[in-house]
This record gives sequence, structure tokens and C-alpha cells, in this order.
Amino acid sequence: MPDPSPTVGELFKAKAITYDQVMAAVDAYLADPTNTAHPIADGYSLDLVVAVSGYGFASQLVADPASDPAHKREAIRIAILLARAQKA
Repeated sequence: MPDPSPTVGELFKAKAITYDQVMAAVDAYLADPTNTAHPIADGYSLDLVVAVSGYGFASQLVADPASDPAHKREAIRIAILLARAQKA
């Protein structure tokens, strides 16, 4: 039985989500860090707030105004890949 809430990384590995969709989620978080229901792939959504806050390193970088923007993007991307997507 398939996992009802796979990680975004698992969906990516299974080719159910593209690199562009992952990066669109990163952009969506950067545009609105309060986004709680981002459609990540067909039939799946992701709470971006939970994804980033659940990955401590990303939370720290996002909270630090002196952090390098490229490092912030990469940490957010990793947080999203590690997060569990929910069936929409």
C-alpha cells in the first residue's frame, strides 16, 4: 500500500513531482512565508510553514536577515524535499 503522505523527496524520486515544482514551492514560500496550503503536485499539497519550521537549519537561516539569499533558498529547498505532502 502506498504511503498516504510521502515526502516531497520521495515524490520527486518517483518522478511524480518535477524540479520546477519543487522550486516553485521555494519561490512560493519566499513570496509568502505564511503559505500553509501550496499545491505541490497533482493531488498533493504542502504546508510550507510546517515544512520550513520543521527543518531547524532552514528556520535559522530564514530568521537571520544577514543570511545569504542563495543559502536560504537551498535550505528551504531541502526543507521542502524532507517535508511530507498531504493528499489534496
